[in-house]
Amino acid sequence: MANDKNVKIGRIAILSGGTSGEREVSISSARGMHEALVASSKYQDVAVFDVGDNVLTLIQDLVNFEPDVILNALHGVGGEDGVIQGVLEMLRIPYTHSGVTASAIAMDKVSSRVIFAQAGIPVPKWALCPVEQLSQNPPIQMPFVIKPRSEGSSLGVSIVKSDEDLIRALSAWNYGKFALVEEYICGKELQTAVFDGVALGTIEIRPHREFFDYSAKYTVGEADHIMPAAVPDDVYARVQELAERAYHSIGCKGMTRLDFMLKDFKGALSPCLLELNTQPGMTPCSIVPDIARHIGWSYLDVIECMLVSAVER
Repeated sequence: MANDKNVKIGRIAILSGGTSGEREVSISSARGMHEALVASSKYQDVAVFDVGDNVLTLIQDLVNFEPDVILNALHGVGGEDGVIQGVLEMLRIPYTHSGVTASAIAMDKVSSRVIFAQAGIPVPKWALCPVEQLSQNPPIQMPFVIKPRSEGSSLGVSIVKSDEDLIRALSAWNYGKFALVEEYICGKELQTAVFDGVALGTIEIRPHREFFDYSAKYTVGEADHIMPAAVPDDVYARVQELAERAYHSIGCKGMTRLDFMLKDFKGALSPCLLELNTQPGMTPCSIVPDIARHIGWSYLDVIECMLVSAVER
C-alpha cells in the first residue's frame, strides 16, 4: 500500500511541537514519522520544524526550506483547530489532514455536535454550562462527564459520580469559563479511522482504569487495543457508517479518527459519537497505526497515503 500512484513527493516539512497541552504527543508523532520516512531511503529531504509561538519565524523557515508538502504532526489548540491551516493556506503549501473550516469545527465539541446531530448521528446528552454554576445546578444528573469545549487527548476530562468528584474536578479546572457537561456512558469505547472518506476499521479500547485518559492513551501497557472491535457485525457496520457520515458532514480531508461509546439502550447497543479528531496521533501507542496494520498497511504506508492525499488535493 505504498505510494502506488507514483505521485512525486519532494521536500517534506514536518510540523512538530506547538504550544498546546499536547506538545509532547506532537513531538512523539513527528519523531516517529521522520524516522520512518528517512529510514525508507525514498525520502531524504525531510525536515522537522518545532513550532513555537512566533508564527513569523515559522513562515520564514518554511519559505527558506521550500517544501513541496507539509506533514502536519501538531495536536491541540493552534495545531488542529484551523489556525495553522490558515497560515499554510496563505503560503499555498499542500498540507496533510483537514482544512481550516473542518479543523475548526471538529475541535469545537459544541459546533461539531450540533452538526453531527443534524446529520442524524447519535451523540450523548450534553450541555454547555458556566463553570461557576456547575457546583450549584448541574444541567445533567449525576453521573456525568465534564470536559473542555476545545481540547484533545482527554485533557481536562473528569467523570463526576459524587459531590466530592465534582469538587475535585472544579478545583483542577483550568479551561475557561464554560465546561461541556455530558451524560456518562458506561460501555465499550470504540474508535474508527476514516481516510479520504472511507472507514478503514474500528478498534475497541479497554483501558486499565476507569476511562481512556491522557496517561492511558500515551503510556505503553495502560490499555488493550482489540482489533477488530469485539462487537456484533451489525454494530460494527453501524459504527463505520456513522463515522463516514460524520467525516463528510463537516468536510474533513485525509486521515481522521472518531471516538464512540457503545450505549446499551433498552437492550440494544447504540453507538454515540463523542468526537472527531482531524489529526490523530502517530505515536507508539496511537490508534490509527493499529487499525492500519489490520488491513495490511505499514506505519510508512499510512504516512505516504496522507502525503499523497495532500499533494493530490
